[in-house]
Amino acid sequence: MASPESKGFDRDRLSRINSWMERYVEERKFAGSSVLVARGGEEVWFNATGQRSVERDLPFERDTVVRIYSMTKPITSVAIMMLAELGLFHLDAPVSEFIPAFGKMQALVPGAIRFEQTETAPAPTLRQLLTHTSGLSYAFNPGLVGKIMAEAKIDFRSPTASLEEMSNRVAALPLAFQPGRHWEYSVAIDVLGRVVEVVSGQSLGAFLQNHILGPLGMTETAFVVPEGTGDRFASLYTPLSGEPMELNAPREAGDTLRLADEAGSSGFERPACESGGGGLVGTIDDYIKFVEMLRNGGMAAGGRLLSPRTLDFMMRNHLPGDIASMGPRSFAEQPMEGMGFGLGGSVVLDPGRVGVPGSVGDFSWGGMASTMFWVDRKLDLSVVFFTQLSPSSSYPCRAELKALVHGALVG
Repeated sequence: MASPESKGFDRDRLSRINSWMERYVEERKFAGSSVLVARGGEEVWFNATGQRSVERDLPFERDTVVRIYSMTKPITSVAIMMLAELGLFHLDAPVSEFIPAFGKMQALVPGAIRFEQTETAPAPTLRQLLTHTSGLSYAFNPGLVGKIMAEAKIDFRSPTASLEEMSNRVAALPLAFQPGRHWEYSVAIDVLGRVVEVVSGQSLGAFLQNHILGPLGMTETAFVVPEGTGDRFASLYTPLSGEPMELNAPREAGDTLRLADEAGSSGFERPACESGGGGLVGTIDDYIKFVEMLRNGGMAAGGRLLSPRTLDFMMRNHLPGDIASMGPRSFAEQPMEGMGFGLGGSVVLDPGRVGVPGSVGDFSWGGMASTMFWVDRKLDLSVVFFTQLSPSSSYPCRAELKALVHGALVG
């Protein structure tokens, strides 16, 4: 661990992060949280506060295991790019080459009000899946496709259906729009997880363990709560009275920290589907290893995962403009104005339009339980924030944390 001063930080200003975290706990917005800030590959600040379980009075600590939800997506995207580097496919290949169920697709016509109002559509390409321009959707998104996904419980969190089965069920639905026409947050990365299985001949969990998690030394990150973690698995809370991901018709609960999921009854302890879009759990010390690999051009303690050129390619904007220019509006883990999208994460195009301090080219993503990371390669900066409150749209914690970190960076 390096001193903040040696890495260009003002120690007193960094300490504001602790006060901010404590305020969120005192106001019962978060049960607990942790943050890790590194610069130039060295840790300069860590803090944890609050509780991982309010009911059992257990503290939120450095080794607390959390649901990272959509922070799984960048890891799965790296898996796809590792296979692409082997020359096993190109990114403009249609997904139907790997999952035949996508062979005959239909898309809703513009302005459709019924599911029958469709037209023929091509199968989305791998690149369109990586960039959320495939026409797929999420059950919590507005619109017809989101509605039918919610009714059919197509969310890749099934305790019984496999990744293959869930992907085939998605393929049977119409697309929300013609591939490439819009940006909409979706289960696309879950589908890509199935592509990893088909191409590699391994389960998604085995591939990630053998080629990413293992080489990075991420020993407490997996699709199930790792054995030996005891009571370190955090509880999940929500301010909503219904499902913690019910974004279309949210109803506030009387308690801002209503228990939504806990150890002993959590679906993350016995999942049948290895969700490449949102299924991993892990610790903050594990996830910073992945973020540092991104910052460090693909290198890991166990060897190189990707080439620097491939990572540069991933962290470029792959949209014709910002996300906002490619509506319709859907839920997203980051702002849409001034923000582009790469392969597996968002890319800052204009910090002024994003409305948050940062550098052009910042690469980041978050998870539904309000977790987030960002890597700023211009400033040699890596940050990971963990908490467990869903939905992540409840409070502006991500923008506030970025402002705090940049407000402490003076050199």
